[in-house]
Amino acid sequence: MPRLRVSLGMAGERLDCIVVGAGPAGLTAAIYLARFRRRFQVVDAGASRAAWIPRSRNHPGFPYGVGGKLLLARMRRQAARYGAEIVAGCVEALTPDAEGFRLIADGQPLLARKVILATGVVDNEPPIPGVDAAVERGLVRICPICDGYEASGQAIGVIGVDAHSAAEALFLTTYSDRITLIHCGAPDALPGDMRKRLAAASVELIEAPIDSITLDAGRLTALCFAAGGARRFDVIYSALGVKPRAHLAIDAGARLDDNGRLLTDDHQQSSVPGLYAAGDVVRGLNQISTAEGEGAIAATDVHNALRLGR
Repeated sequence: MPRLRVSLGMAGERLDCIVVGAGPAGLTAAIYLARFRRRFQVVDAGASRAAWIPRSRNHPGFPYGVGGKLLLARMRRQAARYGAEIVAGCVEALTPDAEGFRLIADGQPLLARKVILATGVVDNEPPIPGVDAAVERGLVRICPICDGYEASGQAIGVIGVDAHSAAEALFLTTYSDRITLIHCGAPDALPGDMRKRLAAASVELIEAPIDSITLDAGRLTALCFAAGGARRFDVIYSALGVKPRAHLAIDAGARLDDNGRLLTDDHQQSSVPGLYAAGDVVRGLNQISTAEGEGAIAATDVHNALRLGR
């Protein structure tokens, strides 16, 4: 992937749009903008969460599943076929100006009339050595909506620190009656009503810090607790939440919801006119298909706004 072009910023050229991020949302926006024959650029820091996915089986059109890296590669090729320029770089600053936006990427100034943020989120990683490899092997998972079906009937451990993780454990009872919540947070982080719901759903609750974790060569994982003893699970879900990559939007003055996600209208435009957002940075579903849909909506509104002189 080419690096950011020095000549672009130094020449003072103002593009129609800059897309920040090349995950499913950003690449979908790129495909649409390219086919709208817009002058734009995608700046990618190479940190798409989708690249972590060993195989997604709930993405439409892939009856036997598709790996995250393969899906991203195909979307890049599709965007490039229509002339999209995707460059490696990190956007460090975003500021509205009289004609749109001024960005700083790898120390270089960029100008755009519109901006689409597809910056995603960062997972709060569980205390597991080599967690990246464990995710790639499917031993540690981060999205029960994506792959809970594949864990049907298995012994599932859910690592968490609050009521959110308890809700995820309850969600997983859709697929198995062998669910254990390993609660590593403060006792008062798990309200009494949630404890009752867990008990009513036959979700086992372990409240102890994790002393060590063994990732076996096969499909099994073992958790050892400081109080003694070990438990073995077929799969472990990390339910420790995420941090939205919203700092650029904050710098630009955009409004966030209570979870730190960007607030947008029906066309994916933020509270800052001309600044759009799509994908995981917007809402909490964290699904590839919804990110792609939002990327398409944002790109279409960008094109229509520019076409109408807005």
